[in-house]
Order: sequence, then structure tokens, then C-alpha cells
Amino acid sequence: MRVRRTRSRPSHNELLEVPGRSNILFVTVAAKNRVPLFASEPVHEALVSAWRSADHWRVGHYVIMPDHIHLFCTPGRYPPSSLRTWVKRRVSESGALPAQAGIWLPDCWDTQMRTGAHYTETWAYVRENPVRAGLVPFASDWPYSGELILLDWRGP
Repeated sequence: MRVRRTRSRPSHNELLEVPGRSNILFVTVAAKNRVPLFASEPVHEALVSAWRSADHWRVGHYVIMPDHIHLFCTPGRYPPSSLRTWVKRRVSESGALPAQAGIWLPDCWDTQMRTGAHYTETWAYVRENPVRAGLVPFASDWPYSGELILLDWRGP
């Protein structure tokens, strides 16, 4: 009998740079105890502003859910800085959330997109999160999502 093991903590691999292929990562960060802190217009505006001014990582598609944030990003500098600390720091420094310690789960999930199809399928799934959560009837109705820069896939 085969036993399936599940991870209790995410696996983080170094960014794998392949010549001629885009370096796009999918990231999820969550509030500690799944407290609904994020899905509001002030937080949305502050995050978009913080991400637009960022130069370490550049954000493409994103979805801000009540208790977690999904985003796709690519390095803005080489070598890239630590993604795990950058995302949380940009959110915390945006000024949109109360200045309190311990609002985050200790880690985040990140996955490097391997192919254009992987990127397209992951975005299609993430885009529907507000619908699956029963927050809106259509993904296009969710006001806390968008695309800041075009992360165009190059490669296989």
C-alpha cells in the first residue's frame, strides 16, 4: 500500500533560470489564523501602489482574497532578492494594514511556472477563487484582482 505524504511546510527551490524561458513565479501568502484582513479597497489600492513602485520583483496577475493573496511575479533585479520576505514586507509597509506583529502565517507558497500551459492553467484556476469561495458569481465581478504588468511567457 502506497502512503501519500503531504507537506506541512512549503518546499522552496531556488529560481531555476533556463536560457530563453520566462522566470515567472506563482506566490500565495496567507494571514495567520485565516483572519480576513485583505479584501478591501484601501488594502487593494495600497498593495497596487506598493507593487508598482517595487523593483526587486515585478507583479503581473494578482487576486486579493479576504485571508490570502495570490500573485504572479518575475524578478526585477538579478540576482533576485528573497521572495518570501519581499511579498510580506511590501504588504506590511504599504500602510494599509494595522501595524501588528504576527499577522502572517510563517511561510508562503511559491511555484515556478514550468511551461506556458502551466502558467495559463494556474492563472485560470486562481482567477476563479472568488467564485469558488461564493464571493461573486463571476470572476470578472471581483474588485480585488488585476494585472499590473504583462508577464509574457517565453519558452516551451
